[in-house]
Amino acid sequence: MQTQTTSSTLRSAGDHLRHWRQHRRLSQLDLALDAEISTRHLSFLETGRAAPSRDMVLRLAERLEIPLRDRNLLLLAAGFAPLYPERGLDDPAMAPARAAIDALLKAHEPYPALAIDRHWQLVAANGMLAPLIEGAAPDLLAAPVNVLRLSLHPQGVAPNIVNLGEWRHHLLDRLKRQIALTHDAVLEDLLAELLTYPAPANDVANVASDAVIAVPLRLRTKLGVLSFLSTTMVFGTPVDVTLSEIALETFLPADAATADILRRSIAVQP
Repeated sequence: MQTQTTSSTLRSAGDHLRHWRQHRRLSQLDLALDAEISTRHLSFLETGRAAPSRDMVLRLAERLEIPLRDRNLLLLAAGFAPLYPERGLDDPAMAPARAAIDALLKAHEPYPALAIDRHWQLVAANGMLAPLIEGAAPDLLAAPVNVLRLSLHPQGVAPNIVNLGEWRHHLLDRLKRQIALTHDAVLEDLLAELLTYPAPANDVANVASDAVIAVPLRLRTKLGVLSFLSTTMVFGTPVDVTLSEIALETFLPADAATADILRRSIAVQP
């Protein structure tokens, strides 16, 4: 098991609990009622006047929707061993999960799909991603590939995104929501970097039309202009830190023309 050594491990269990409660914008009364404990007991836990049991730590972590990585830190701060293992995807124990990821990505062809980790680093992709990122600067394609950086960098995919303004707005808004949930410093730095990239004048979500059901990604490629709707899948019941942070990003045709182009393109591949 890998452990994360950061300044957050120096916090007391009470500090961790208070941090996540405030981050979730809950009062002590709100959390106490949800966890079925007294407000007085919760106050004692946060101030260190009472030590939480292991079960209490896990109960409060569940109510606060604390990510598994941070639940381990909370357990350590309370004097307990971490509960959730963190294995690399190349670990033999992760073979079923890796096989499932690869199978899902392959099954999604002829449409593009990829898997990313908690920091938007590319984990895996199917064969339909390559045509979409062709022409990006080599340094942006060197491992580890950050998908957001690749998408919005002026030497990445951005020049080929027809609706860059609304797509950029969508990605940044999603990243901001992720930061609000995880309070991840790496993601905060990534957001600060992305905000320095040139933005089009119409950097807003322009979805007023009644015909629009979701923000599409409209991309110029050698195959023509392709239009996609994106979906995100996560593992529903992970108990491994790595697996809990993997997301599958899948792209579906937003119009009949895109579906036809992609079906024909894969039909001519050797």
